[in-house]
Amino acid sequence: MTDLPQASTYRADPAILELGDAFYDPVEAADFPQTILRFRNQRHAEAVGLGDLSDADWLRHFGRFVPLPDNLEQPLALRYHGHQFRVYNPDIGDGRGFLFAQMRDGAGRLLDLGTKGSGQTPYSRFGDGRLTLKGGVREILATEMLEALGVETSKTFSLIETGEALERNDEPSPTRSAVLVRLQHSHIRIGTFQRLAYFEETDNLARLTDYCLRHYYGEEGGAPGRLLDHVSGRAARLAASYIAAGFVHGVLNSDNIAVTAQSFDYGPWRWTPFWDGGFTAAYFDHAGLYAFGRQPEAIHWDIVQLAASLRLIAEAEELTPALEGFPARFQEALRDAIFARLGIARGGDDEDGRLLIALESALARRTVEIDRFFFDWRGGRRRGPSPADAAYEDEAFADFRARIAAFDPLPGATDHDYWSDAAPQSMHIDEVEAIWSRIDEADDWSALDAKVAAVRRMGGAMRAA
Repeated sequence: MTDLPQASTYRADPAILELGDAFYDPVEAADFPQTILRFRNQRHAEAVGLGDLSDADWLRHFGRFVPLPDNLEQPLALRYHGHQFRVYNPDIGDGRGFLFAQMRDGAGRLLDLGTKGSGQTPYSRFGDGRLTLKGGVREILATEMLEALGVETSKTFSLIETGEALERNDEPSPTRSAVLVRLQHSHIRIGTFQRLAYFEETDNLARLTDYCLRHYYGEEGGAPGRLLDHVSGRAARLAASYIAAGFVHGVLNSDNIAVTAQSFDYGPWRWTPFWDGGFTAAYFDHAGLYAFGRQPEAIHWDIVQLAASLRLIAEAEELTPALEGFPARFQEALRDAIFARLGIARGGDDEDGRLLIALESALARRTVEIDRFFFDWRGGRRRGPSPADAAYEDEAFADFRARIAAFDPLPGATDHDYWSDAAPQSMHIDEVEAIWSRIDEADDWSALDAKVAAVRRMGGAMRAA
């Protein structure tokens, strides 16, 4: 599991300026009627040396977007294209967000502070550049749950209500507005490379490749094959972590895949209650392109688009191994992710594979919810009593019961008192809607605060192993 961030001093590093103005457009933030602080991610603020900011300064920087010291003097809307549901779109880019600042954390990683809902840019087209408060609340819940489950995700850094009434076609309107700031390990996307390839800007493709290898992978030389190999490996782990978490991103377009393969940009996400390969998150995903079980395929397809872009500066022989190796990397990563969530040690490859097949076969019967299953079998031994006890005795679980008995628990796998709770934490749509209803109807934020605390407690239990 990922470790908690460690406190660090503030170290500004606006490295994006190395690329030059062919990659971005300076923009102005919207002038909001109000700035009301609704969420402040203190533990990640401390990780980038901003934990000591007063709330007033927090609002100045992340609601009014006064520049941070020695950082970007003006926000930058990043330029990119992308395939959206497999249709190429050259008319997109940062349409309601921008890159606000870059800095190093305690491990020396280059991190971005980017926005969502911060106003119109040259790429807004017909959009208002705004974010609904509900959308911001949903992003808090998604990122907190994913982080707790060990998924490499952007972090919701700040949410500020902005006092505007927004009209939306897909939810009751008018609705409240907000501006969100996310902390992320790069906002460079596969779509960033696609745009340069579209315009045949080979020099800029090479420059971007070198930038990404140097700042995100610690390599000099700018070899396109090396970059593709890194991105493919991390993307395989991302796809595997989604499956182990039971998470459905909803919109895995090539402009939503970062070059670091860190999950971000949460719109119509869902957690599937059951192991249902056809479960979709987006009501407009009529073909199930980004359904739960098709997410590895979708992410691999996006990696192929990165390879196609890099073909302008590399031979096919240099790029092919990273593409062909994706399925095996995904399978290996899926075993790691499933075993980590179960809290058991890996055995031999054959035994691990057979256990995974037995697990998927049992869960595919949809008699036990995913969160309940991993909670009840934490440490590789059935704990109880559980509402699912009858299902576990069914023939559908016989192979799984027999095989998991041979695996050892990880040290500390069940030491945390979370594993003695009556029920596991989950993030299903009814609970998300209930949390939002209390905010919308009574401005009651207590349910959100309690849920974030409970999810973080689960994350602590997961990390104990």
